[in-house]
Amino acid sequence: MKNKTDILEHNRVSWDKQSVEGSPWCTTVDAKTISKAKRGDWQVILTPLKPVPKSWFGDIKNKDVLCLASGGGQQAPIFAAAGAKVVSFDMSKEQLKKDNLVARQNELELQTIRGDMADLSVLDNESFNLIFHPVSNVFAPDIKKVWDECFRVLRIGGSLLSGLMNPLFFLFDPDDAKESGQLTVKYKLPYSDIEHLDNKRLQDTINKKIALEFSHSLTDQIGGQIEAGFVITGFYEDWWDNEATLLNKYSPTFIATKALKPV
Repeated sequence: MKNKTDILEHNRVSWDKQSVEGSPWCTTVDAKTISKAKRGDWQVILTPLKPVPKSWFGDIKNKDVLCLASGGGQQAPIFAAAGAKVVSFDMSKEQLKKDNLVARQNELELQTIRGDMADLSVLDNESFNLIFHPVSNVFAPDIKKVWDECFRVLRIGGSLLSGLMNPLFFLFDPDDAKESGQLTVKYKLPYSDIEHLDNKRLQDTINKKIALEFSHSLTDQIGGQIEAGFVITGFYEDWWDNEATLLNKYSPTFIATKALKPV
């Protein structure tokens, strides 16, 4: 499975499946969270644990916000409850259904669009003040187009908030590490499930409808934003849940960036 269209379709199906089965990234926020957001008391995450600093947002009331590849009934409804005009753009119809569900339950205005994060052609130039893009481009074979499209649809002075996977995570096989209790470098970066898994394991991943993952170099993840025209104005690292990976004992595995579309 090396065709980009086939990869994206597989990952769409896998996220539909994961959303139906439930996971921390597919669990909708409750009415209490929405009620607090309506009163101005809210927080969201780009990475697993650390809340995004409120200073990264400013006042989002009546601002146009694009939640990019972040469906699941979590961030988009919170932004809508906080007073933003929100579009949730995601490839998974099940994740978007959860955004719509929370919106209906709490009488929120929220638009959903299904599509590829690297193709925002249905959106006009300079349509948004803020793009919120949690860790999701790990499921995209190529991310430079993502940054170019984000730059195009942002207004001057707007911000792109992104969650990124630190590529060092992909040096190791988490299953091997869990079994042996040791971290042993196994893969050369940049990593790709398509290129690095043996045929049996790759086919098993496909058969089980597990999303295919791709590491991206820091050059593509951070340098790619700069190349698209952004100026990086915020940065922090984050960890995973303590038991999620042995690497978590030694290094943060996530990065968050704030990028400004300058005048």
